Amino acid sequence: MTDMAQDEAVKAATKKAKIAKIAPAETEALPKPRAGFQFSRAIAVLSDPGGPQAESIGAMRTHLLAQHIRDGRRSLAVCAPSAGVGCTYLSVNLATAFALAGLKTLLIDANMRDPAVQDYIAPANPDAIGLRQCLSGSTLMLSEAINEEVLPNLAVMYAGGVAENPQELLASSTFKSIAEDCMRDFEVTIIDTPPSNGSADARRVAMVLRYALLVVKRNESFVSDLRTLADELQSDRAKVVGTFLNDF
Repeated sequence: MTDMAQDEAVKAATKKAKIAKIAPAETEALPKPRAGFQFSRAIAVLSDPGGPQAESIGAMRTHLLAQHIRDGRRSLAVCAPSAGVGCTYLSVNLATAFALAGLKTLLIDANMRDPAVQDYIAPANPDAIGLRQCLSGSTLMLSEAINEEVLPNLAVMYAGGVAENPQELLASSTFKSIAEDCMRDFEVTIIDTPPSNGSADARRVAMVLRYALLVVKRNESFVSDLRTLADELQSDRAKVVGTFLNDF
């Protein structure tokens, strides 16, 4: 090997060694979950922050910061016209993205028909109490149902299991009071809702919050279903602040 070739080989090896040293530090820079809570790899903003899914979530966060949050609007119902399009996926990733940006964020699972937030952020207690208990006339304090700092700046209120009468619970004055308290205590409140073609739950949540973000999936969602949901929300005086096209 010539001296020049040897120098190039040494430089390449040195560069590779530097990269190897840097990579772990970058990984360690990500926030760690609170003890007992487990985060799914489906939370792309944590598991693959430089990937296309995280980039798409980041773009939506930027849009909402500029057009929604900075105008003093502190809450958002995430709604989908049908099941399986990624409503909970977006709710969890978006709430996490806001928390990573330094905003004190609360994620609420208001799908008391088929709760799914716990599939993304597994609680320390599998039977975690949550929204259902707060709305069912118990003496539970709201603070007892909120899991603070599961990540820095991120709190979670689980659904608390399946309810027999979710529509009535969400239509109650208690839900409105809870939503108002959360909007006062947190900079951003994201609420995951059931698909609108199965119940009016999503509309009830959006009516209380007054703002909704719609989720559709490429090659699966129908434009007519999306238009119907948007029209229903408008008739309920809930403003649609955007639509997220889920490609993943």
